[in-house]
Amino acid sequence: MAYSLEVTFAVSVNDLTKTYGNQVAVSHATFDVPQGSVCGFVGPNGSGKTTTIRMLLGLISPTGGTGSVLGSSIAQPQNYLPRVGALIEGPAFYPALSGRENLNVLATLGKFPKERVDQLLETVGLADRGASKFKTYSLGMKQRLGIAAALLPNPQLLILDEPTNGLDPSGIHEVRTLLRDLAKSGTTVFVSSHLLSEIEMICDSLVMLRAGRVIFSGATQELLAAQQPLIIARPENNEDLTDLGKIVESLQKSFKAVDGALEIMASSQWAPTLNRTAFERGITLSELQIQMPTLEETFFDMTEGA
Repeated sequence: MAYSLEVTFAVSVNDLTKTYGNQVAVSHATFDVPQGSVCGFVGPNGSGKTTTIRMLLGLISPTGGTGSVLGSSIAQPQNYLPRVGALIEGPAFYPALSGRENLNVLATLGKFPKERVDQLLETVGLADRGASKFKTYSLGMKQRLGIAAALLPNPQLLILDEPTNGLDPSGIHEVRTLLRDLAKSGTTVFVSSHLLSEIEMICDSLVMLRAGRVIFSGATQELLAAQQPLIIARPENNEDLTDLGKIVESLQKSFKAVDGALEIMASSQWAPTLNRTAFERGITLSELQIQMPTLEETFFDMTEGA
């Protein structure tokens, strides 16, 4: 079967819906995952992430809407699944077998070239531990071996559900570096995670769900840039804090006092106005900085009450 090479999006869904009786798990979801990117998939528990992933992998059928993966309709998953790798739950391997032996078993079962095994051990940074038994692996090593297993088909799309769950900072860094390297090599990575600080660091784009609905789909920086920044203003003399607050009020900006400074809701362009006005009123600022909201703060603002 011939496949088109001109695919702009690795995943594209339109009006995708899944209901179970009267319960709506996913409601009219529309989003795209750019090819060759790392795309984060975030939302509170029960927001529909796992259901959406199961529809993309052909494990369940949608109630309504359409979608495509690697240019093929999700109504015919057999057309694209050979080009998709997935790690949906914690990796399951034989504890008494080595990492290399476990991958060889999976390569045999999946009829994948066994020469890929050593290549993938190198790719995920386990070349020097390929002969070690799986039961001796750290959590980070186990997750990386799971990703190696998902890469056995040499997929164009890799779908991962919570790949850094339970990992220590070192293991998280290992997986983060691996996912970025995979994207650089042309593999599209679609990753669901609760670690929003990690998502912010590695993801080019985001799909955010709330109560089964897509509330944002696009570039990560586009979402963050659209949020209201804070201006942190700290007077050199702490006794000037009250007067500084009165200046901010007179300029019709809202604020709150935190640890001897004011957190002011205003655009970054407004900071010089505050600095100039404070100086004219005899107040010297020892600190004046722009603080953009993190993805975690943005996430909770957008999903509050979900």
